Amino acid sequence: MAKPLVFPVLAQFVSATAGRNMTRTAYVAVTLGVAMMTVLTIGPAYDAVAHWVDAVLWLCLAYFVFEWLVRLRHMRQRGRFWFYQLSGAGLVDAAGALAVPLALLAGVQPKTAWLLAILWVLKVVPGIPGLRQLRRVLVQESGPLISVLVIFLMVVFLASVAEYFLEHDVQPQTFGSVPAALWWAVVTLTTTGYGDVVPITPLGRIVAAMVMISGLGVFGLWTGILATGFAAETRRDNFLKTWETVSNVPFFANLGPAAIADVTQMLRTVDLPPRTTIIRKGTSGDCMYFVAAGEVAVDLPGRKVLLGEGHFFGEMALLGNTMRGADVITTKVARLLVLDLVDFRLLMARHPELAETIDAEARRRQLENQ
Repeated sequence: MAKPLVFPVLAQFVSATAGRNMTRTAYVAVTLGVAMMTVLTIGPAYDAVAHWVDAVLWLCLAYFVFEWLVRLRHMRQRGRFWFYQLSGAGLVDAAGALAVPLALLAGVQPKTAWLLAILWVLKVVPGIPGLRQLRRVLVQESGPLISVLVIFLMVVFLASVAEYFLEHDVQPQTFGSVPAALWWAVVTLTTTGYGDVVPITPLGRIVAAMVMISGLGVFGLWTGILATGFAAETRRDNFLKTWETVSNVPFFANLGPAAIADVTQMLRTVDLPPRTTIIRKGTSGDCMYFVAAGEVAVDLPGRKVLLGEGHFFGEMALLGNTMRGADVITTKVARLLVLDLVDFRLLMARHPELAETIDAEARRRQLENQ
């Protein structure tokens, strides 16, 4: 009697596991596995609950082996077996499934072998959107980042040679060779300043001061490059999302790509939960709204009008009557596109046909509301 219930659930679980995205079970397995691996390194705590810790670790390992085998089978069926095996996700899955067993088979002590369970943390990486964005930024800004890295290495080696020349006679143990001076150069350039190696000659201290100032400049450049790259990537993502939303609004269906790009740069996207008041009657208005998804209710005298995807409201505030004439409330989760007064006038000047459409719709609504 249990088969009709068990097998569909198992099939659904296997289907979810075959995908590249992390499932909730995988997140739980990673959390428990890393937690138990940590307890394993605490002698008294592990001795008290050794059987439970071992059981949880083996259970997590069994899950990751099962997950890896399911994905191998899934990719083989799709003809992408080697692509998956050589991809980053495939290598991480293989390491998570095989690292601990191979270490145990090689004769490594169990407590040491289970330290490789830390590799399970890498399985979380593909599911973090911010890390994918970071990867794109690093690829796009690789040129400037590598240029700053070259500057960093040049300063390190120049400073090492300079300090060796100035300090090796007075501090032969710490500055007795260029490789020995490299430790001081890296610590100083990164402004860490551990203090275990310090120049004592006047010229050596001057070089140290210049290296510290150079370190601030180098890391400032890296920070600026990454910040600019992230800002550009965020604007690009927002533009693409807004473009997709605008192109799906029937009101803009007749606009060409250039006009849609123009509109996309002017509109703001707002996501609102149900029963949120967007406009209150009698307040001053300086923007209009387009319903990209969801639904809103306009509270008119004696009745309510529902506006769905493709409709717009609040246009009267931009056509001369700045006082809001009705309350507008979301009835379900809604995504709205907001057009401010200044952008509205600029958009109407660039696209007269859009102005005519809005004006005709506004007159129609005025007649309906009389």
